[in-house]
Amino acid sequence: MGSSESTPSKQESSSEPEKKLKPCCACPETRKIRDECILENGEENCKEAIEAHKECLRKLGFKI
Repeated sequence: MGSSESTPSKQESSSEPEKKLKPCCACPETRKIRDECILENGEENCKEAIEAHKECLRKLGFKI
């Protein structure tokens, strides 16, 4: 039973990286604006919205 006690501690440490912010969840405000613009106007007409979202992601440390 001593080995089963060490298993939960491994699971706890592995859950820490999952708490990191993922690009899909970051910058919801700019992502929404970007997505709506692309749906309504096409990607080629939304460069400003796309760049604003990329800039937001960069500020959070993502390499975009």
